[in-house]
Amino acid sequence: MSKVALGFIPEPLNLAIDRILLSRKMPPETVAQRKFIQIRASIEEIGLIEPLSVVPAEKDSDLYILLDGHVRLLALQQLNCTEVCCLVATDDEAYTYNSRINRLSTIQEHFMLRRAIERGVAPQRLAKALSVDISQIEKKLTLLNGICPEAAELLADRQFSTEIPRVLRKMKPTRQVECVELMVSANNVSVAYAEAMLVATPATMLVDEKKPQRLSGVSQEQIAKMEREMGNLQVQYRNVEQTYGQDVLHLVLAKGYLAKLLENKAVSRYLQQRQPEVFAEFEIIVQTVSIDQ
Repeated sequence: MSKVALGFIPEPLNLAIDRILLSRKMPPETVAQRKFIQIRASIEEIGLIEPLSVVPAEKDSDLYILLDGHVRLLALQQLNCTEVCCLVATDDEAYTYNSRINRLSTIQEHFMLRRAIERGVAPQRLAKALSVDISQIEKKLTLLNGICPEAAELLADRQFSTEIPRVLRKMKPTRQVECVELMVSANNVSVAYAEAMLVATPATMLVDEKKPQRLSGVSQEQIAKMEREMGNLQVQYRNVEQTYGQDVLHLVLAKGYLAKLLENKAVSRYLQQRQPEVFAEFEIIVQTVSIDQ
């Protein structure tokens, strides 16, 4: 059995920062970006978590070329660090898994913060390490308070604003699920969309059964229309959800049958001459690759 070649030397190496050469130039505005500020704050509070990736510049040289970690290196330089932990690559491939990994969802981040608090980490330290206000940490810690499990499950893999749960808490569990389903299906998990659905929610589906403050510039008639349209949209969503599988099956069967039919030159010629509109529709169905078309 052939051995798998390692991409990095197993043992990390501590290198002097002045021995590391950049593989690309960092723009001056990098130091003002939110990402850089957070990374710098994290390194300053708890140290470097992810080593830099480097490769030897030349065979007999003591210099190394930086493959991955330019922002981290810049933060370390600002903090006057002289050495840094590095992983030495076995080739000069600049590919980094950072472009392939799935980022933490908002709910995953919520659970990680809660676990850190349970293990004795102070919220103030978390806020300092993440370079955010303490109020943001508090919002993330109470993210799922008042949110029903079904709605939370629908949002489990999503990144969304901590203001969305604030809006959902005003709705009863059934309505929470309905609104989240609509946001996910529309791929629009935003505060504005959530607030619009809150305004269009009947009072009987709200926690305190009291309509929220009206949106500026929206009349009573428009609110009533939004409620009706939201109800119709929910019914249509349910109907599509129930019949989607059957519709796809019918499309596949129809597409296969029509493809065979149009392969018959006599039938194809007859339809083109006598029923050109039908022939054109049949061709569209045969060329369809998804039900969305």
